[in-house]
Order: sequence, then structure tokens, then C-alpha cells
Amino acid sequence: MPRIACLHTIDSNAAVFDEALRMTGLMDVGLHHTVRADLLAAAERAGRLTPEIASATATLLRHLAAEADAVLLTCSTLGPAVESASPDVAVPVLRVDAALAAEAVKEGGRVVVLCAVETTVEPTRLLFEAAAQATGAEISVQVVPHAWEAFKAGDADRYRALVARAADAAREDGATQVALAQASMAGAAALLPEARRPLTSPMVGLAAAVAASRSAAG
Repeated sequence: MPRIACLHTIDSNAAVFDEALRMTGLMDVGLHHTVRADLLAAAERAGRLTPEIASATATLLRHLAAEADAVLLTCSTLGPAVESASPDVAVPVLRVDAALAAEAVKEGGRVVVLCAVETTVEPTRLLFEAAAQATGAEISVQVVPHAWEAFKAGDADRYRALVARAADAAREDGATQVALAQASMAGAAALLPEARRPLTSPMVGLAAAVAASRSAAG
């Protein structure tokens, strides 16, 4: 049974990924959750992912890799830390939004990527623009106003409603594809008709991690 270690910065994301695993049908996979809310909080205070926070994240990823078949970083703000952790470990270390970016841009067109927290914007833009080079997709990264305040206030219903409204508005404005950059936003997709639902990262990210772990195992 592949063991996937998930590094979260939001407590509730553990349940999000447990549900995503159930939805994928990959029940022969073991998920193990580590939550470090302090890392995202530090990035929010700094207004960005600093070298110090990235280094601390990479160290933690390497530690998790010692007892896993793959490691999945589920926080978009901390995503770039994967680059410095990956060369030093024998198992795959992935950022959950990498698979999301690849899926979102594969048909080209205009891709709107929604974020809830400002610190996620720059790493998300860089990731999606790099993925878009292969398909010519046009990337627009946008923050959903007031969404993060609702989330931090514990108002999950308002959080999801704001995200869903922004996703629907992006479609109305001509987006070919809409993607929700942060795993915590995934629940908003279910509020929209199936044909208009945005892409979310938990299921595609988990599938990529499982595939990578099995490939590495030979």
C-alpha cells in the first residue's frame, strides 16, 4: 500500500484530502497528515514566502519523505519549497497544484486561476505560466475578495459561496477554464452545476502523487 505523506497548513484540509481519496476510489493508499499552520501564518505576516520559510518547509518535506512513498505539499503559498527538497530525497515530493496547473492549461485558451489568500498569487502565477508554455494558454490569477477573511472567521459557507460566485463570474466573462488554486477552496465546486464546475486540486494532486510513488517503486 503506497503511503502518501501530506503536509497541510490548514487543519480542515486533512478531511478534504481524505474525502478526495475516497472520491478517486484509491482505497489501497494510506494518507498520513501533518499540519503546520505556523508556516502559512509566517508567510502571511511577511506578505510572501521568504527564503527562511521556504527552507523550514523544505526541511520538513525531507523529514516526511523518510517515512513515505511520496510527499504531497498541499499549501500553494509554500509550493516553491518543493524545488529545494526534491533533489535530496529518494521518493517523489510534489506540490498539489502542479497537477492542477497541467490539467487546467492542457486545452489552451484563457485560464482563470482563483486564489483566496494574497501570498498564494505569485507562486501560483509562476507555476501556471510555466505549465502554459506548452499549450499557449493565457493565464489570469485573481484573488476572490473577502474570501480569506470569511475562512479565517470560520464561516465556511460564506467562503465557499464567494469562491463559487467568482468561479461562475469568470466563466461568464469568457474563461475557457477556471481553476481553484488552494485546496481549501475545493468545496465551492459542488455549489455550481457540473458543467460549470471549476477544477480543484485535491483529487488530481492525489492521483499524481500515487502515480509518482508507484513509478518510483518500479
